[in-house]
Amino acid sequence: MGRNPKSQTSRENIKKFKHMKRRVFYSFNYKEDNWRASQVRNMGVIEGNQPVSDNDWEQIKKGGDETIKRWINEQLKYRSCTIVLIGAHTAGRKWIDYEIEKSWNDGKGLLGIYIHNLKDKDGKQSSKGKNPFDYFQINGYNSKLSSIVRTYDPPLFFFYQYNDSKKVYEYIHNHIESWVEEAIYIRNKY
Repeated sequence: MGRNPKSQTSRENIKKFKHMKRRVFYSFNYKEDNWRASQVRNMGVIEGNQPVSDNDWEQIKKGGDETIKRWINEQLKYRSCTIVLIGAHTAGRKWIDYEIEKSWNDGKGLLGIYIHNLKDKDGKQSSKGKNPFDYFQINGYNSKLSSIVRTYDPPLFFFYQYNDSKKVYEYIHNHIESWVEEAIYIRNKY
């Protein structure tokens, strides 16, 4: 099933849900993208899961796989959407894959935002990563999850790409709320 442009009907349905307060879960490669992810998480446009400190995450990891799964499951409770913040090495990571699969199976909206052009703490951007949804097959639909779940990357405009970190931040800030609504709308169709 390919991606279809938004129809008038879907835009109207998305507007209906805008008044609802959404709570989201952010999934990202902590080691490489924590700084970039914190920029998105701290935009204040939507409510996300609280950041975990380095020390807390180390304690969670020491508990092993079952402790990590319990922590993720608890974080996903009462969330209506999962946003995968896609960096250079996000795709194929064990816990990100778990979060994607769990979110989809729990009926949550799911979307990806490429964050490679946001600067890290050293002022550097990274290379664009692979689409993490390409690695999932949808049961009963004979298609990849990437054909259903949308990913967003700042677009090209007249040979000018949004590779300025401030413009990337602004673009994400201006669109993230509608992306979440669209993701929830899409997920409710499946």
